[in-house]
Formats: sequence, structure tokens, C-alpha cells
Amino acid sequence: MLVHIFGAKSSPCCANRALKETANDNETKYGKAVADVVRRNFYVDDLLKSTATTEQAIDLSLKLISLLREGGFRLTKFLSNCREVLRAIPEEERAPPTLDLDLDQLPINRTLGLCWDAQTDEFYFTSISTEKPATKRGILSVLSSLFDPLGFLAPYVLPIKALLQELWRLKVGWDDKVQEQQLTVWLQWLKSLSKLPEVKIARCYFNADMTCVGTIELHLFSDASEIAYAAVGYVRIVDNGGGISCRFIMGKCRNCPIKRPTIPRLELMASSQSRR
Repeated sequence: MLVHIFGAKSSPCCANRALKETANDNETKYGKAVADVVRRNFYVDDLLKSTATTEQAIDLSLKLISLLREGGFRLTKFLSNCREVLRAIPEEERAPPTLDLDLDQLPINRTLGLCWDAQTDEFYFTSISTEKPATKRGILSVLSSLFDPLGFLAPYVLPIKALLQELWRLKVGWDDKVQEQQLTVWLQWLKSLSKLPEVKIARCYFNADMTCVGTIELHLFSDASEIAYAAVGYVRIVDNGGGISCRFIMGKCRNCPIKRPTIPRLELMASSQSRR
């Protein structure tokens, strides 16, 4: 056999190894910085990388195309929040290739499951289907449709997580209709889903007008209650000119166990979330 079988259990491992070997074999020719991008910034077949300047982005993109070509890989479907970078990329390698950089808006794309608007350089959420029955199965199905690995919506989904836990406590069946009290909470939450696309989070931690960075601070907060415990992280950046940028990094929120620990114990559990 001269190729690996598509879909085999070993395929992701083999693909990752092939990428790293290509980087190792061509590190001398293209430089350690470019090879490190291949080794560290690929997520299966997606490459995500940020640079400080447009010139660095263009140089890195062209070198990556050439380096990966050495191993038989075609790096394509480029997308950037900078039109100058896209102009430097061969048209057939852009996403989409028919994009008119002088007239068209930069496209909206999915990046590791998150929706990314390249024009505004923001993450956002799309509307999801709510045509599910008001049962435990239907509520869980709608909640699971919200893909939020960084916890942007943690405070928003917490009431429904608590509702599901209450349904478990009441031993409600998967396809039993929820009672009036729980139904009211569910219907009010469904109404607010229409405002979900209004939630937009800046992708970059730095303000565009910031000069040379002076200090970078990581601030972690955690707390607990009888319903849930949570942790959140922010980065605070101060440049040499006194400009300040505060950005959300990640949040985590968990339901309290049905067998309630003490509040001090829950606060310790919340604190451990902030260190992960």
C-alpha cells in the first residue's frame, strides 16, 4: 500500500505526523519560525495564526505554501481580516476564490466551529432551530446546538442547565411534557434566542490603535452559589502610551452537584476551574 486508508482510526495521527515531518525536513530551507507554525498551529487540517504586521503575514503565508508543497500538501482556502494579505495570496488559494477584494465584503467563515466575521474581525453566534418539543429531550437538543467552547455564553445557558438538572431531580421522563413552572422558564429563554446574533466578541486581544505593549496582566475570577460555580479569565494590556485593552479570554460554568457540597467547597471547585 502506498497511501493510508481514509477514515482509519490512525488517520489523524498519521496526518499530524506527516505535517511535522514535512516541517522538520524543510526547517533549514524555510527557517525555524515557519516550521514551528506547522508544528504548533495546525488543528487537524486547519491552520490558525496571527501576526503583528501585514508584512509578516504575507511573508509567512507564502513560505507556508511553499514549505507544505515540499511534502505534497496544498495549503488553500486562505482567509484574513486584512485585504493586503489576501491580495498577496494566489487567487485560486483564497476562500472564496471569486472574492472581489475591491468591492466585496470580507466573508463570514467558520473557524474551528466558531463563526468568524473577517470584515469586523469578531466572533458571533447564529440563530439555531427552536422547533423542538418542550420535553427534556427537546430542551437538551436545543441547548446542545449552541457550540460555545470558550464560554462566551456561559451566563446565558446557565438557567437552562439548572432547569435540566431540576428535571432530572424531579425524575421527568425524556419525552414527558415539562410542567407549567419549568415551561415558563423555557419559553422565556426561547424568546431571547432571537437576540443571539447580536452577541459579538472581538477576536484580537489588542486594540488596533495600541502602540508598543508595556504590561500584560491575566486576571482570573471565580465564585460559587447553591446553583452553580464558575470561573472567568480576562487579559489586561497596557501600552507605553497609557492605552488600555481589556478582553475576555475564556469562561467556565458548571452546575452544582445534586448532592450539594458546602459553599466553601463549591468555591474551591470554582477556583480549580480558573487554573485549568
